[in-house]
Amino acid sequence: MNVTCKTTSDRVLLNNISWPTYVAMLAEMGNERVTRVAYERGMLEIMSPSFRHENWKRLIENLIVILATELKLNLKKVGSVTCNRPDLRRGAEPDSGLYIQNEPLMRNKKELDLTKDPPPDLVLEVDYTSSSVDRQIIYAALGVPELWRYEEQVA
Repeated sequence: MNVTCKTTSDRVLLNNISWPTYVAMLAEMGNERVTRVAYERGMLEIMSPSFRHENWKRLIENLIVILATELKLNLKKVGSVTCNRPDLRRGAEPDSGLYIQNEPLMRNKKELDLTKDPPPDLVLEVDYTSSSVDRQIIYAALGVPELWRYEEQVA
């Protein structure tokens, strides 16, 4: 196997990573971490969000919560939950995942299994640099119905 690595100040991209290696890395890193991970058929990206990134994420997420409250919609926030489908060899951790239409189905769930459960109804991604892994393709393959993106180029 020929693994290649590309790094920038906030992300690392590894190529030729197998699905079992990706799953093992997630398990080893644990759930109490700041980094976000995306996997697209052998390409693994590990991203570390900046202070600015987190500020925009929280602001937009709060606006979504206010909008849902005003519209009297039940909402289940699942944060940066890992959304994986082994059969598709794809996975991502959104900046924020939310259940709206499927909130009643997911209300009391403790774990997410996309082979049985619906994906989040809405995922939010905040981008300051170009991601090497196209998360839009991943979320579309996972069946996420709506993706909101905030993009800003930082010089």
